[in-house]
Amino acid sequence: MVNITIDEKKVQVPEGTTVLRAAEQAEIHIPTLCDHPALTPFGGCRLCLVEVQGARTLQTSCTLPVTENMVVTTDNDRIREARKFVLTLLFSERNHFCPYCQVSGGDCELQNAAYEQDMTHWPLQPNWKTFDVDASHEYFILEQSRCILCRRCVRACGELVGNFTLGVEERGADSSIVADLGTPLGESSCISCGVCVQVCPTGALIDRRSAYLGHDVELDKTETICVGCSVGCGIEVYSRDNHLVRIEGNWDATVNRGVLCKTGRYLPLDAENQDRVYTPMVRKDGKLKAATWNDAIKTIADQFKKSPKSAAMVPTRLPAESLHLFKQLFKDQLQAATVTSIEEGLNTKLPTQLAAELGSPFEGALEEIEKSDCVLVLGADLAKDHEVVGFFIKRILPLGMELIWAGSDNNAFEQQAHQVLKPKAESYADLLQALNAALVDKPCAEFAKNAGVEESAVKKAAQMLSKANFPAIVYGEDLLKNASMNTLKALVELGHLSGTIGEQRNALVSVKGKANSMAAAQYGLDQPFNISDEQAVFIALGDDCPSQKLIKRLEKAPFLVVQASYSSQLTAQADVVLPVENWAEQDGSYLNLEGQLQNAVKSMPAPEGVLSNAAVFEKLAAALGYKLDSTGWKDNLLKQIPVSAILD
Repeated sequence: MVNITIDEKKVQVPEGTTVLRAAEQAEIHIPTLCDHPALTPFGGCRLCLVEVQGARTLQTSCTLPVTENMVVTTDNDRIREARKFVLTLLFSERNHFCPYCQVSGGDCELQNAAYEQDMTHWPLQPNWKTFDVDASHEYFILEQSRCILCRRCVRACGELVGNFTLGVEERGADSSIVADLGTPLGESSCISCGVCVQVCPTGALIDRRSAYLGHDVELDKTETICVGCSVGCGIEVYSRDNHLVRIEGNWDATVNRGVLCKTGRYLPLDAENQDRVYTPMVRKDGKLKAATWNDAIKTIADQFKKSPKSAAMVPTRLPAESLHLFKQLFKDQLQAATVTSIEEGLNTKLPTQLAAELGSPFEGALEEIEKSDCVLVLGADLAKDHEVVGFFIKRILPLGMELIWAGSDNNAFEQQAHQVLKPKAESYADLLQALNAALVDKPCAEFAKNAGVEESAVKKAAQMLSKANFPAIVYGEDLLKNASMNTLKALVELGHLSGTIGEQRNALVSVKGKANSMAAAQYGLDQPFNISDEQAVFIALGDDCPSQKLIKRLEKAPFLVVQASYSSQLTAQADVVLPVENWAEQDGSYLNLEGQLQNAVKSMPAPEGVLSNAAVFEKLAAALGYKLDSTGWKDNLLKQIPVSAILD
């Protein structure tokens, strides 16, 4: 620990801490613009200047490490004059005409810094140079005239996401932010994660949707989690008058530490354009007509009572509490022939069965990926699904991590891999056997041939894994599709042989499916959805989007109930439609891919007359004469999960 004095206040901080972070720890404010806690210190804006005893000139507190007995002053006439001069130059470089900027009035860090330094006018006239506005992107706009070249966006794109789309073109006063080599943002390699927009301190990068919907002080903010996939990223939901305004990553969230993908940041906002279901509907005379809740529930109960064979399906986006009630109602009480999730256990059934067979978990936590020097991505499309896991890998690649990509389909990760293995579809078992044989110097040619992979490529991949000090393996849906238990056992063997699974660490990670696929598997909602002569089918769709495959399967169902937030082709063919809350209107628990039990918090109230999924299950159970237990959901949840660390 290092002892320093800041503004006559004694502070003790770890060695290597910057003066800026030490001041924050002591609750002493130092203004900044280019600094961001999630990014590497840059020292570009010079606004955080402080006076250090014994130093000839003012120092940038964001880049200056503390030293023993250092004495720092953060506010005096000399410092204020320097900061005001820095801001004067920034305002003179571009057209920062604050009254006409949509983030003016509290959301702009540049404007706030000026007011903090008692600046009420421009000491230097702006040069009024014309700068481009790039409005080609679907979700945000880049306006160069409001940019202060702090490079937060550039650094975030590289350091946090590993995409390296953004950079700086030209020099001096002509410098500007560009995508790729001057490509319009909408045509660039941008993946629409929006992290650049979130870190921008001015109005240079603005969200197309929320830019004019109110300042932060006028919005309601709720900290909750994303239910787009099983990663379970922490998010902050901003709303106003019961409408979603924007979604941002929560920098304090342990899982994602602020980063989000398009699925978490923008797609939930797009859903607001869908047609909402506001009232129960029952089909009469061939048409769906509005009905009361009592009439709709009675219609369903009467039909299920007289149907000797029924089926029910639920999405894995629902909270564990709702999944537990669903399982009780349809599996335990009604004893429907088929009760499962929309995923049908594709990503969870085998791992859960193997954990039960082994009597212990065999997977590790996400944080192990970032500690690794070699990662094998096996049958997982991290450029399309579970993108945040992909960010964890991509951002470490420039630091020396080696990437082995193995998959039967084309993938964006293939271009960044140091070694590519492209097995034939459904031949992952042979590929794993080949890798295992190569790791122990046994012949692997036959296995490699069966997998459709060159023997030399297998040996090279095995060599990379064996030489790594901290290898990691990330596997996904393509490997589990049509896999057998022997395939998964071969994967675990690969983990042990490569050192991915050991006494000190476990870096075997499965990306699973949607938000609560792990919880659904624990409740036994992981069976194939096979229907033939079922007379009644209940689909608790929630706010999920039905696939064409599911819609086709249910075309000939004699009696179909769809419990949904939004209208769709599936609700159009239903006999009864029940309106329910969407993800932002519900509370509940989610078990993410690394076994962390997380809590989703309601961000907005549901429309009048729209019930929670749990309330619908309880209403239907009461109409059928059953009583459901709403308290035992947790007892049945954490039994045989494949992840080694359960965090509650």
